[in-house]
Amino acid sequence: TKLNFSSTVEEERHVRANDRDYNERFSYADNRIKTAKYNVFTFLPINLFEQFQRFANAYFLVLLILQLIPEISSLSWFTTIVPLVLVLAITAVKDATDDYFRHKSDQQVNTRQSQVLIKGKLQNEKWMNVRVGDIIKLENNQFVAVTEHYLLLNECQPHLPVTCLPGEVICEPPNNKLDKFTGTLYWKDNKYPLDNEKMLLRGCVLRNTEWCFGLVIFAGLQTKLMQNCGRTKFKRTSIDKLMNTLVLWIFGFLICMGIILAIGNTIWEQKVGSNFWEYLQWKELTINVVFSGFLTFWSYVIILNTVVPISLYVSVEVLRLGHSYFINWDRRIYYSLKDTPAEARTTTLNEELGQVEFIFSDKTGTLTQNIMVFNKCSINGKTYGDVYDEFGRKVDITEVMKPIDFSFNPLMDRKFRFHDSSLVEAIKLEEPLVQEFFRLLALCHTVMPEERNEGELVYQAPSPDEGALVTAARNFGFVFRSRTPETITLYEMGHAVTYQLLAILDFNNVRKRMSVIVRNPKGQLKLYSKGADTILFDRLDPSNEELMFTTSEHLNEFAGEGLRTLALAYKDLDEDVFDEWMKKLLFASTALENREEKLGALYEEIEQGMMLLGATAIEDKLQEGVPETIACLTLANIKIWVLTGDKLETAMNIGYSCNMLRDDMNEVFIISGHTMLEVQQELRMAKERIMGPGKDKFSSGLDMEKTELYSSDSVFEETIIAEYALIINGHSLAHALEADLEQILVDVACLCKTVICCRVTPLQKALVVELIKRHKRAVTLAIGDGANDVSMINTAHIGVGISGQEGMQAVLASDYSFAQFRYLQRLLLVHGRWSYYRMCNFLCYFFYKNFAFTLVHFWYGFLCGFSAQTVYDQWFITLFNIVYTSLPVLAMGLFDQDVNEQYSLRYPNLYRPGQLNQLFNKRKFFTCTLQGVCTSFILFFIPYGAFLTAVRDDGAHISDQQAFAVTIATTLVIVVSVQIGLDTNYWTAVNHFFIWGSLAVYFAILFAMHSDGIFTIFPNQFPFIGTARNSLNQKFVWLVILLTTVVCIMPMVAVRFIKADLYPTQTDKVRLLQQTSRRQGPQEQNLRRVRRTSSRRSAYAFAHQQGYGELITSGKNMKVPTSSTSTYPLSSPARGTSLVKNSGTTDAAETNSTGFGRESDQNQEVTVEDLEAR
Repeated sequence: TKLNFSSTVEEERHVRANDRDYNERFSYADNRIKTAKYNVFTFLPINLFEQFQRFANAYFLVLLILQLIPEISSLSWFTTIVPLVLVLAITAVKDATDDYFRHKSDQQVNTRQSQVLIKGKLQNEKWMNVRVGDIIKLENNQFVAVTEHYLLLNECQPHLPVTCLPGEVICEPPNNKLDKFTGTLYWKDNKYPLDNEKMLLRGCVLRNTEWCFGLVIFAGLQTKLMQNCGRTKFKRTSIDKLMNTLVLWIFGFLICMGIILAIGNTIWEQKVGSNFWEYLQWKELTINVVFSGFLTFWSYVIILNTVVPISLYVSVEVLRLGHSYFINWDRRIYYSLKDTPAEARTTTLNEELGQVEFIFSDKTGTLTQNIMVFNKCSINGKTYGDVYDEFGRKVDITEVMKPIDFSFNPLMDRKFRFHDSSLVEAIKLEEPLVQEFFRLLALCHTVMPEERNEGELVYQAPSPDEGALVTAARNFGFVFRSRTPETITLYEMGHAVTYQLLAILDFNNVRKRMSVIVRNPKGQLKLYSKGADTILFDRLDPSNEELMFTTSEHLNEFAGEGLRTLALAYKDLDEDVFDEWMKKLLFASTALENREEKLGALYEEIEQGMMLLGATAIEDKLQEGVPETIACLTLANIKIWVLTGDKLETAMNIGYSCNMLRDDMNEVFIISGHTMLEVQQELRMAKERIMGPGKDKFSSGLDMEKTELYSSDSVFEETIIAEYALIINGHSLAHALEADLEQILVDVACLCKTVICCRVTPLQKALVVELIKRHKRAVTLAIGDGANDVSMINTAHIGVGISGQEGMQAVLASDYSFAQFRYLQRLLLVHGRWSYYRMCNFLCYFFYKNFAFTLVHFWYGFLCGFSAQTVYDQWFITLFNIVYTSLPVLAMGLFDQDVNEQYSLRYPNLYRPGQLNQLFNKRKFFTCTLQGVCTSFILFFIPYGAFLTAVRDDGAHISDQQAFAVTIATTLVIVVSVQIGLDTNYWTAVNHFFIWGSLAVYFAILFAMHSDGIFTIFPNQFPFIGTARNSLNQKFVWLVILLTTVVCIMPMVAVRFIKADLYPTQTDKVRLLQQTSRRQGPQEQNLRRVRRTSSRRSAYAFAHQQGYGELITSGKNMKVPTSSTSTYPLSSPARGTSLVKNSGTTDAAETNSTGFGRESDQNQEVTVEDLEAR
């Protein structure tokens, strides 16, 4: 291919090993990562440019420019620039702080060390200095700094010198396809194909390989990892969207007021003002009355600009930041066993935590611990694992019960617990089938052992299931000790036994099983297989029919207890038959077309006629508090959907364990159709069973108000009482998500109490979330712990990550993270509800006080000839929002509570107002602004009427403009302070300090601005000496202030009293109950766990991925001994690679008690009669 160095589009990449001069000709990206937005020189211009892209900031900048025009401005420029600069400064400090941490993160990544081959020697280099074409060395448990070509040079080929590394690679250009790589290696006049199996991706960790060398193919922003890091989707709350709409409405209202006053000015100038033209020498420019009205319009836009709250957005950000810190500091959602606190990873979604209607949850690792425990087994028709007393009665196994003593086995795992001693006795009696059972578990797997010290074995398992089974075999005397590509070494009852590994028939989602073929020391050929019982039973020898029936009964029993089951079988192979089969396998493994299909057919051929050994039952323990949390969230009218990749039976078992499914439910619908028509029929049948035939008028509510949705259809009301569950399989869900069926899927699912989607892909999880977002006006929350949950977490309104056993991918993509599912209850019902309540109260009060403050100018315009004269002093206008009233409203928004946390958890239905948007909506906005308009009317006209005929105590006239302004300003500050006192339900020392302190600061500044001293210093800015003192020493003025305050406040007090007494909300009832029960602690009553009585089959096989068999047999992930006895090729040579896993936590999770109880369901509803009786 001809190279075009001037081309901006890279069609293919040419890389020479260890030749920087050649590689730099192509201007490939370096390995420096830069996520920070600013530096010292660019911060100010870029940040200001970004801030002025916001509507409110740009609007006030325009106002500032208008205020500099003398013809239209009656206010000094500082009345706008002081609040604007304060807002810009606070936002800039926040942005600078965020960018500082981004710089630290970049620095930490860029300065990591790598070993780079330079001039024939390995030298330490920082990550940011690594270049495309460099050869670097990686060691075990080390991060991959760049995307590399894996050169097949590792600990397995120590005899090759580094100077023999390849010369040139030609490959595809940078792209985001993680599962595909195409290239060609040119070395010593030969060409070698390169594929994705030979790539190590940036951010991965090298495992089970002491060292390897790699050639850098992509670096920095061109790596596949960075190419996949698309822009994070910015999530905005419904309140954010509503606020933007309301600000536009307020701006429109401002324009309307300006037009009205401008028209008034035009009329006044025409009929009245013209009489004064001879006395007042106006400029020629203003003689035209229409032009005078035009100038007056802009003057009033400037004067009334405070009706558009410039400080609103900054105040909201401060509140959200405070609410986020409350989450981070909450010790009741801190997991001490792993030192994992809750973390609010975003500050923009807190109030939306109080509005969630749908929770989409993963199962494994989210509802369960993802820690598998070998619980029971069935061997040759006999079950093991239960404990019986001397009377033959089954005894419940508890944590305090003493487990079996495995001290006879020096290689035991001390954490392993088992209580049925009969299984150990069978092992010691050397029962052949029992030994064969555990021999199979010790041989048939893809686990990698690490023995750091003598006897200290650590298993690296591709799934927790695999690790649990191998650990069980280890404790029962069949210890998996080591492996090579050709052998597996066990310690069977203390004796070392080496098996020749001839083939691994790997697991995949179609086969649902895995098998190994080994040769034991006696020369016998054995095939060992484990997998889903429904799959393995079809491949058994007919002589196993009776044993299969017995084992099937045991499987039913295990599955009924929510255990994950596997069937185990073996087969003795004939030497000649196996030799012939291996020839076919070698041919199929080198086929260029349909290789997987050919291998699958061969696997199927040899896995026939097996002999059944038994079955295993593994417990994936529920996290503590999961049933109670789900029950509590359900009482809060939150619908919980489980989206899992597990089998249907396993998902159902967990559903029963969590109380999501119960035997007393009216009906459980299972959708398992394989065609669109079948799925459609099943969904329609389910809908008819719920609603009755012919009643198809329920809709998703897209065009209805939420409050109407639950009262528009009596049938729907009945479905709230009746309980149904919907379970849908992955292949059926694929059809149900089609455009023709998605509406009926939403309808049926929303009519059901519980929805479980099983065998779903990560993409399907995201599509289900998107479906509900599109069809239901509801806030969605997705919670998961693994990489397969990331798409779901990103799609939902709120994403929650569980820091569990599957790494940190979900946490890094989430908005909130913590360690246990049960913490979700407190996050939503306490922090979320409080955040929503506080934010709504804050917004209502904020709009109220701004309208009350600003519209006084509007009423004054009708009495001052529409001259754009202000009522207040200019310094009062400047300081009202940023000094006199800013801190009290912030204190209310940060600390206020309607009820305390105990009652928030005891009465989950208090969460309901947030789901219905009852505390702040367009109607609430109009109510609070109307209150503000009425308050401004009273604030102006009562003092105005009083001052018309008022005189001082000495008989002098009192009605000068400055005394009038001081009276109204003082009344306004007192009225809004009293109002916020009435709005505050939970008083703290901070509230008292801010409210009374703000009043004190107001009077201090008022008297200071009218003092002799400040006049002496600034005579032009503060000319009204003694106005405050002369006004406020009059009893009449204080009587006017008192009368105005009472008239402003009393109507609202009366309305609230009557409403709470005649039409109390649920919050009113619980608040009254809390007040009457302050000395009585919350009654605690644990939810009774409804244990499952019916039987369900669990055909779940195991959860590891495909490909580990070829990885092991390739030998690229382990040291090769000096001698080998392997006879048969096990896999295609081109399939070798190192075992690479993403970094993550692997410690065992332990849980503790939630510390909270709640009353029974019957006590959830508090009525007026209950309170009166008390």
